[in-house]
Amino acid sequence: MFIDTHTHLYSTKFDGDREAAITRAKDRGVELALLPAIDRSTHDAMLALEKEEAGFCLAMIGLHPVSVKEDYEEELEAVRRYLDQRQWVAIGEIGMDLYWDKSYRRQQEDAFKRQCAWAVEYDLPISIHARDAIDNLLELIAEMDDPRLRGVFHCFTGTEAQAERAIALGFYLGIGGVATFKNGGLEGVIRAAPRDRLLLETDAPYLAPTPYRGKRNESAYLPEIAKKIADLWKVPIAEVADTTTHNARQLFDLDRFVGEQSS
Repeated sequence: MFIDTHTHLYSTKFDGDREAAITRAKDRGVELALLPAIDRSTHDAMLALEKEEAGFCLAMIGLHPVSVKEDYEEELEAVRRYLDQRQWVAIGEIGMDLYWDKSYRRQQEDAFKRQCAWAVEYDLPISIHARDAIDNLLELIAEMDDPRLRGVFHCFTGTEAQAERAIALGFYLGIGGVATFKNGGLEGVIRAAPRDRLLLETDAPYLAPTPYRGKRNESAYLPEIAKKIADLWKVPIAEVADTTTHNARQLFDLDRFVGEQSS
């Protein structure tokens, strides 16, 4: 069984076949899907899907760095209100994105640090978006110097040195479709990283793995990523499934969370 630790199944790109996409994922052994938040424009859709697919979908809450604009203070206020209302599986996805727009860099740093403080306060892991900003975020985490801060670098695409530093700081690496790309550059990372620090994810509907590259991604493609890791580890795919599922349950404390939700 697999856990997709990062999938936007509530995206409008699934409006035509969401139920079928979820069925396909379940048929391929995906037992749980973690839904990262983006901003206020998508909260309702995310929470509706979590309710409809109770037991399969678990939601995070947080402000995506690409959504950090002039109104980011209001967006953060919404996140804080949600944190006070209920239990969440994580705070995410949060972080920095310096690929599309660097003009809100200061605000992205501020939003990240504040949400990290909330993660410590509420004893929750974080899911980090780090496009063109891995070193920046590693520095911010090191400066915060709080061993209670933990989480995953979602869609990790960094170097072996960056992976080593992230793990030393107490973080996991989210491995997605990029690992299957011919020039994805992650083979060394996957071979070198401790196996108890890797998680599987799709980031659906984005970054579909080979042989679906260029198409809409979905959680049903998670085994393609697991197969790539199995090839690099030289183990059966079932071992990758067991290891990464255990890792996800450890980081997100999923057994306790699911138990609370069903009680």
